[in-house]
Amino acid sequence: MRINVLQHTPNEGPGAIQQWSQDHGHEMFIYHPATFGNLPTADQTDMLVILGGPMSPNDDFDWIKQERALIQQMMNDHKPIFGACFGGQQIAKTLGYSIKKAPHKEVGWAPVYLKSNIIPGIPEQLTALHWHEEMFEIPKEADLLFSSDLVENQGFILNDNVIGLQFHFEPAADNVREIAINDNQYPMEHNDLHQTAEEIINHGVPEENKKVIYQLLDFIAKH
Repeated sequence: MRINVLQHTPNEGPGAIQQWSQDHGHEMFIYHPATFGNLPTADQTDMLVILGGPMSPNDDFDWIKQERALIQQMMNDHKPIFGACFGGQQIAKTLGYSIKKAPHKEVGWAPVYLKSNIIPGIPEQLTALHWHEEMFEIPKEADLLFSSDLVENQGFILNDNVIGLQFHFEPAADNVREIAINDNQYPMEHNDLHQTAEEIINHGVPEENKKVIYQLLDFIAKH
């Protein structure tokens, strides 16, 4: 399987998604459309992974619109798509739903709660890394998958092949350090989780997060 990853900022890479790909013997190709403007075609893509970033789907950049055209073609072809944060928002925007300011800015570690049993074996409560102040509208054709205490719209699943999350299960400890040290001012600005970059790093990554990201990817990839 060829997994094409869209990475939008240097400090938010695929993390455990890359390890999942390696464990299954897949090939991963990482694109940087915000930097180089290159995108794969749907014909070149067996699974599409859309990562986070500081931009908004509402921004008027050609590459953002081109990403959505790729997402639409992937959905037309019923191929697996996984989006985290900006990536989940891009999926919702492609489906015609709004991206707007969330009622609370969440930056740091906080629980999320399972809202659908479509994917078996997911724990009822998990601790995820949040790094956002916008949120997606849940598509009417999708099922709400996760919520948090501060923001209801934390994740959705569409059919059996598309998952969009507002938060992050994919970062390992090194990835969290990379995110936090490079974007260290973001947690300090009106953060309703009241965590500093140092506190976020010192929290550590829950062991079950890697297992859950594997379960989500296995489900849409049909392993």
